[in-house]
Amino acid sequence: MTHPNIALVHDYIKEYGGAERVLETLHEMYPDAPVFTLLNAPKFLGPHKNRFANWDIRASFLQNLPFSYKFISIFRLIAPWIFQSFDFSGYDVIIVSATGAYQPNIINKKNAKQICYCHTPPRYLYGYATAREQSKNPVMKAFIAIMMHILRMVDFASSKQVDVFIANSQNIAQRIKKFYRKDAIVVYPPVSVPNKLEVVKKGNYFLAGGRLARPKHVDLLVKACSTMGVSLKVFGKSFAGYGEQLQKIAGPTIEFLGEISDEQKSELMKHAKAFLFAAEDEDFGIVPVEAQAFGTPVIAYNSGGVKETVIDKKTGILFNELSEKAVIDAIKQFEKNKIGPKDCFANAQKFSKQNFEKGIQKVVESV
Repeated sequence: MTHPNIALVHDYIKEYGGAERVLETLHEMYPDAPVFTLLNAPKFLGPHKNRFANWDIRASFLQNLPFSYKFISIFRLIAPWIFQSFDFSGYDVIIVSATGAYQPNIINKKNAKQICYCHTPPRYLYGYATAREQSKNPVMKAFIAIMMHILRMVDFASSKQVDVFIANSQNIAQRIKKFYRKDAIVVYPPVSVPNKLEVVKKGNYFLAGGRLARPKHVDLLVKACSTMGVSLKVFGKSFAGYGEQLQKIAGPTIEFLGEISDEQKSELMKHAKAFLFAAEDEDFGIVPVEAQAFGTPVIAYNSGGVKETVIDKKTGILFNELSEKAVIDAIKQFEKNKIGPKDCFANAQKFSKQNFEKGIQKVVESV
């Protein structure tokens, strides 16, 4: 489906994760829609760098600043004012893909209807764990506290101009209600679910990965599997030196694969015994759903979006404490349970790309 008067807005393009998969699917639905973003840095996308090639991407003036990609975190202080500089004259509908990095809802929408697909209100503004550690310098901490207060006010003000909020989970719908005092329609992110379950022989390894950042607590998974002496393969791009820390604590049964292609990930998920996931307050968590789509159970921390995507003792095992012992106990419990690949595959169907497209199209038509 195409529509010449639709524009897409995305925080920035420098990494490839669940939010960028949503943007990609939105662009497939509306291929003529330009994408407005603060910064476009495809060279950092690794095996995914060609995904956004030939798109009409309209980056802000930050694109022309030398080494601008190094100041992503600092730019959040001025991002609201930069988003206001974009010209949206002539558009009927603007779909904002809000990753939680900045405040892209503060655009000058003119006469357009504004739909916000919200992955989360900015985590750093509302006390949720983030990839970067807070400064310990007291002067800097005081400055940051003042800026966060100002940005929270800006964020709340920008939320008022959104005509329809779409949340990527019930979890995020609750955050939108709490922080923005608005209701949201839940449309789960798109997962590429195979048409049928391929029955394969499982390997003798566990799998973990995605975005290697501190809130994901991959260190607990590495420690647990090292202690148990079981094989764990870890994939994904490292953030803020976290990957290097993981390698220092890993035992001989841990293998780090780096950033991999979708094809490689599919093969790994297909043959893994289970996918391990320990993210804290995860907004949705697309990777556990991808694993289930291949009939692979998930062992996960019972938090955030996982509560909606993993059925305890049917499509995986949920543990209730962020500790090495809890991970070990969950793995042992998994070994005793017989979790069928058919149940995992059936559960993943709820999060299909087709369901996402239907949900988005329904909202666009309604405005």
